[in-house]
Amino acid sequence: MKKKVALYYRVSTADQSITLQQTDLRRYAEARGCEVYKEYSDEGVSGSKEKRPALNRLMDDARKRRFDAVAVWRFDRFARSTQHLVKALEEFKHLSIDFVSFNGSLDTGSPAGKLMFTVIAAMAAFERDILIERVTAGVRQAIAKRKSWGRSPVEQVDPTITARIHKWKKVGLGCHRIGKKVGLSSRTVWKVLQRQKVA
Repeated sequence: MKKKVALYYRVSTADQSITLQQTDLRRYAEARGCEVYKEYSDEGVSGSKEKRPALNRLMDDARKRRFDAVAVWRFDRFARSTQHLVKALEEFKHLSIDFVSFNGSLDTGSPAGKLMFTVIAAMAAFERDILIERVTAGVRQAIAKRKSWGRSPVEQVDPTITARIHKWKKVGLGCHRIGKKVGLSSRTVWKVLQRQKVA
């Protein structure tokens, strides 16, 4: 029984052609004696987009186990990021579906391909750890500089805005409406008014 392979093509703009991708992947399938289950094509679709109609159909068919392998021309034709690639490869692995990148020299059905997948997964984990470290460092720096997170502290409200808040309050406006006029949350406006009462 022939191995069924799904071929996926993508080009970013409408004036680009998928012909080269088609030619290479069809030859690849033929050379390995595979049956082409279906060809999925996203034309004029940016690689950064999460929603790609043809890719979504491919993933849906994969979950129904309608083919044994997925072949793409190059990694960037398929995945929008390393994280996306690893997530998809992990799902294919769970479904017992091989992944082939024609120009990326990757075939997860081979021992070398399995090793490559491990390396890619490690790189994705490294990228994720670096991002977490940067976010954590940014938070620490902000705290060190006593920056405000969330609503504006009463102490940082400009005196001219404070005066306007009291002016609007005297004419009968509520905290919500005053907040819209001065660009503050209704809670901060309320705190400004309460602070004067305490003082």
